[in-house]
Amino acid sequence: MRQRQSVALAAICLLAYIACNQPGANKGTQTSKLPDEVDYNFHIRPILSDKCFTCHGPDANKREAGLRLDIGDSAFKALKETPGAFAFVPGKPHQSEVYKRITTADTSLRMPPVNSNLALTEHEIDLIEKWIKQGAKYKPHWAFVPPQPVKPPVVDNEKWPRNEIDKFVLQGMENAGLKPNEEADKERLLKRACLDIIGLPPTVEMMDRFLADNSENAYEKIIDTLLAMPQYGEKMAIHWMDVARFADSHGYQDDNYRSQWPWRDWVIHAFNENLPYNKFVTWQLAGDLIPGATREQLLATGYNRNHKITEEGGVIDEEYRVEYVTDRTNSFAKSFLGVTMECAHCHDHKYDPFSQQEYYQLYAFFNNVKEVGLESTVGGPETFAKKPYMEISNEEVKGVLSFINKPDTNRLIVSVMGDQDTTVRKTYILNRGVYDAHGTEVVPGTPKSILAFNNATPNRLGLADWLFSPKNPLAARVFVNRMWQEVFGRGIVKTSGDFGMQGELPSHPALLDWLAVDFRTHGWDIKRLMKQMVTSATYRQSAVVPKEKLQKDPDNIWLSRAPRFRLPAELVRDLVLSSSGLLTKKIGGPSVKPYQPKGLWELATSGRGLLARYQQDHGESLYRRGLYTFIKRTVPPPSLMIFDGSNRDQCEVKRSNTNTPLQALVMLNDPQVLEAARVLAAKLMQEKSDPVEKAFRLIVCRKPNEKELALLQEYYKDQQQHYQGKPGEATKILNVGEYPLPEKANKPALAALMQVVTTIYNLEETLSKS
Repeated sequence: MRQRQSVALAAICLLAYIACNQPGANKGTQTSKLPDEVDYNFHIRPILSDKCFTCHGPDANKREAGLRLDIGDSAFKALKETPGAFAFVPGKPHQSEVYKRITTADTSLRMPPVNSNLALTEHEIDLIEKWIKQGAKYKPHWAFVPPQPVKPPVVDNEKWPRNEIDKFVLQGMENAGLKPNEEADKERLLKRACLDIIGLPPTVEMMDRFLADNSENAYEKIIDTLLAMPQYGEKMAIHWMDVARFADSHGYQDDNYRSQWPWRDWVIHAFNENLPYNKFVTWQLAGDLIPGATREQLLATGYNRNHKITEEGGVIDEEYRVEYVTDRTNSFAKSFLGVTMECAHCHDHKYDPFSQQEYYQLYAFFNNVKEVGLESTVGGPETFAKKPYMEISNEEVKGVLSFINKPDTNRLIVSVMGDQDTTVRKTYILNRGVYDAHGTEVVPGTPKSILAFNNATPNRLGLADWLFSPKNPLAARVFVNRMWQEVFGRGIVKTSGDFGMQGELPSHPALLDWLAVDFRTHGWDIKRLMKQMVTSATYRQSAVVPKEKLQKDPDNIWLSRAPRFRLPAELVRDLVLSSSGLLTKKIGGPSVKPYQPKGLWELATSGRGLLARYQQDHGESLYRRGLYTFIKRTVPPPSLMIFDGSNRDQCEVKRSNTNTPLQALVMLNDPQVLEAARVLAAKLMQEKSDPVEKAFRLIVCRKPNEKELALLQEYYKDQQQHYQGKPGEATKILNVGEYPLPEKANKPALAALMQVVTTIYNLEETLSKS
């Protein structure tokens, strides 16, 4: 207990010193000043969506008084229940029934109704009044209007921008009365770029080489190097696994094994090959329907089969088949359109202009797959993939599918897409979303508010063509926004999974449109997009937060500083393994089962199937990247979940970012962290350099200053004295993990250095991208 308390105390002391000038975030106050021109999309629609659309929006079944406020044609009509009155009278707020109702003191007439627990603020009422005075002009929802080419703005500080991104960002800063931070120092900048591009910390050799390179293009050269590394594909795949709800088990109660990992190998390969985004997505949606489809294109369609699949006897076959189609429909809308289409599964969408009929028209594209709801049970013949599937031969792994890392000669099958051969399954609106409550028959189609489907090919390939049409307003916007989120921690549209009327407005709408158009017109080039972002002056800023900036812009919406946030769950593991030298560097292959507390699977399983008990891996499999950690949906890996990893139950485009005591407990007690600390300490003791300074550089990715180094060296001496007097404690603390202990190790000295390394692993700066 004493050594853990010492570790925690040292970590707290060092953290306090390093972060003493970093004030905590607080909430800012929004100005109540009215804009010169009130815009429907940016000022009025959010109010109506929050306070009015539940009863006066797109959902015809819930609409009150026959009044629809989300479209102008309806809002300007005479009111059915109030003859001679109109909801809005352009230029005349006091003759507009909406304005009368939101300002009246009579609670029986006031809107929203008192019992709704909704109320408009004075500022919101003033905005509506001014908007009506200015003509009450309706506009289509901004996200449903195709982005148009935008010229970068002219800014006062012409020296700061490095590319077009910076001009848009700087304009926002200048309008907010802010100035950009100075550029981050080279060490912090290198760490940031490495974590964002390859998901691993830089090596000491890479740090030294970059620090010694004083050429003007030194940073651009290192970016090009990182983008060309195979680890780039692994880093990019982490986010896509969440989007695609990839897991190593079928889900539901029995939650048996599935062999879908070759699809993950393909995703890594596709990112490394820089497959254009339109092809990357088209292959996943409809690779099986492409004329003369290759085996690689067929494998890519595994995206659509990553959903949960039941193996429980007694279920209703059609009910679960409908569940699978529903999952694919919802995932398509969230992944590629950034809209909450699932809300129209049972009724018309309450906020967005999506009818239930349009939901099932979209559903129809995915309803013709040659599958059943229940193919086999765990108690019966076990299959690791469900039909339709592809079997991958050893010859293919050696040839056309050489990117698959197949370690054995066992049969390898992967669930993929494949439609029925001759007949087309009929699709009906399901009343209240019930699987057997068939309503009106529908044919494949898309929401007209986004873009009507006029393609002559009413299948998934036609849907992919529709998605990447230059007229589609969402496909490019949604993806560039998510990449921005990955790099800067927050999307230009914060609600990256909801570009609809309930979603947040873009902080930099012109920048979002410029990025979307630029991405599309340059061949949907993902690496080019990433390079634009990470070479911008915006990205290269210091993360230091001056008090005045914290007060003016606590959430860093205007990007006058680099963001600072904790690493994703997989990267926490990767940083520990990489810095210690334990990381297994091979790319791809089956998922692995690292250290995990005993009994978790056994307590949560039905007791059937291959995954009834947790069988930990050994050897190099213990030290694979977090991307390859085995995901059992009903019992996801605790070390990843504590750091906000996804259990992959459904499509997820944005993870939460929490800060809990459990995270500290993982870093102080997890066998993987302690083993890494022991292994790194043993390696450093065999080198001639200062082990404390070298450990700091490997883990924090910069040189410690004099005070930091002195504090850690003092702690090292203290721990050496402690363990020399208690050699039994040294032996006990070193007995962690399976990696062998060096023969004739000086155990007291090794245990002491291990504690120093553990302390450095627990620093806030270690686990942050800043």
